Amino acid sequence: MTTSGTQEALVDRLASYETLVEVGIGARTDVAASLADRARVIAVDVRECSVPPDVAFVRDDITAPRSDVYAEGDAIYALNCPPELQRPLWSVARDVDADCLFTTLGGDPALLHAEPETLPGETLFRVRRKRGGRS
Repeated sequence: MTTSGTQEALVDRLASYETLVEVGIGARTDVAASLADRARVIAVDVRECSVPPDVAFVRDDITAPRSDVYAEGDAIYALNCPPELQRPLWSVARDVDADCLFTTLGGDPALLHAEPETLPGETLFRVRRKRGGRS
């Protein structure tokens, strides 16, 4: 569960993007709800989820994605992203020319070459997009 200080730090950091796509939202809607006051948020999950009114929801699977779901995102992000979903997350972000950001759960490693950013109570990993080329 995200603490208030951690949530505020994540929201402040992610709010620098105009349109964000949160992958694997599940029942944890607190960050997306807070972000929706400052940016456009599209939530994605493999199962139907209840999201706040200002957050759009699309059912999709990041391992077999429909690219149109992610195309408008300036950033694609996942909270508590398991190692097996980090590469699919990056692949989608790269394909739509968006930044890829994620946090991990507990002791899970970041498997991608990513820049760690220490936030209060959390580490946010960012894989930068490279315009005009593949990373």
